[in-house]
Amino acid sequence: MYLDPQSLAPSSSPATPAPRPLRVGMIGIGTVGAGTFRVLARNQAEIAARAGRGIEVVVVCARNLARAVDVVGTGVALTNDPLLVATHPDVDVVVEVAGGSGPARDWVLAALRAGRHVVTANKALLAEHGTEIFAAARQHGVVVAYEAAVAGSIPIIKALREGLTANRIEWLAGIINGTTNFILSRMADAGLGFAEALAQAQALGYAEADPTFDIEGIDAAHKLTLLAALAHGVPLQLHKVHVEGITQLQAIDMVCAERLGYRIKLLGVARRRDDALAQGLELRVHPALLPATHLMAQVNGSMNAVMVQGDAAGSTLYCGAGAGSEQTASAVIADLVDVARLAGGAPTQHGVHAQPIAAAPAPAVLPMAATRTRYYLRVPVADAAQGCAQVTQALADCGVPLQTLLQHHEGPGGVGDLRAGQRHVVVLTQVALEADVDRALARVAGAAGVHGAAVRLRVELLA
Repeated sequence: MYLDPQSLAPSSSPATPAPRPLRVGMIGIGTVGAGTFRVLARNQAEIAARAGRGIEVVVVCARNLARAVDVVGTGVALTNDPLLVATHPDVDVVVEVAGGSGPARDWVLAALRAGRHVVTANKALLAEHGTEIFAAARQHGVVVAYEAAVAGSIPIIKALREGLTANRIEWLAGIINGTTNFILSRMADAGLGFAEALAQAQALGYAEADPTFDIEGIDAAHKLTLLAALAHGVPLQLHKVHVEGITQLQAIDMVCAERLGYRIKLLGVARRRDDALAQGLELRVHPALLPATHLMAQVNGSMNAVMVQGDAAGSTLYCGAGAGSEQTASAVIADLVDVARLAGGAPTQHGVHAQPIAAAPAPAVLPMAATRTRYYLRVPVADAAQGCAQVTQALADCGVPLQTLLQHHEGPGGVGDLRAGQRHVVVLTQVALEADVDRALARVAGAAGVHGAAVRLRVELLA
């Protein structure tokens, strides 16, 4: 078909009036809320051009109203009542960036019942109450968007929802907690013990005064729950995620991993299994050894990264800042732009990201005992030769094939957390069933000369 250039000339009909700005009510004006307000103000022209209309904050809820004035000025209404924002008649979309999974649930549900779209950065809220929240959004014909809830500035939700929508996702694996990645990076690069690396993270503001949610893997489990639901079409199942933190790790583990050609990262893994031994989905968060040459192993400091394996696209890697004021604000505003583009039309599945895919049965979550991978095992012993014999015999008896064996002895001064003179047997297995490794470790624990609990880490090749 040929188009006459004259047909592309501007029409002489009157110009269409500019659409009304999207009106935002914000609950929380802390680190993320303040960053969102700043970026909206600074880049308002570019954002409006991309959204097709302006986006303006009209009301903010804050605990400290005086501090809020310093952030938003006097042109925005302020309140200390979150429900007032959630149901405000002049608000189109509620941005919830206050955090927590208790009161925030009530605020978000109130907003949805009032016909308001919701944008949230609250992974705990959605991981724990997402089924109820997404059902309410569907019932009231509004959107719940949560790009900022996972991996900060990385647009991983949009990638899974849109860019990879043609794919059957085989697996995804992510470094999705910046605090633990900073701690592990310092342990590996500076030879620090866990306690010292944690203290540095707290001093620099990467870790909270109470770091439990980060170092015990809970924060990463919240995020993995959301990613798995979106990637694999399963319900939100936080209670089925296997979770291990990094508190058992010592500097010697970093040294031994490096000698073996690996680096240690806290990973969230959602892997589809369809083999002779298991059919279902692995959902697990734990520290793991990655080959030192792998791109994911090079993601250090507080950075995040997610790798996705699709049947059509193959492997794709997404990397960026996992936290931070304006970094997270970037993701919040991306969701606001998506809502603005709805332009008053009926939302489709835009915000109901975490519901099961109706056309395909959702895979069941597998027990951890069904996991098959390689393993790194470190066993503290009194005598290296005796310990090697005991460990290798236990592995052989339980059908766990051995790949590499190291004897490690700490000289004067020790390494990191360790006392001088400690001895360890370190082994790297070939691919084995987790249940068999469990049996072998139970035997090792009862052996004479074993001085303490064994450390077990899984190996992820991500290939």
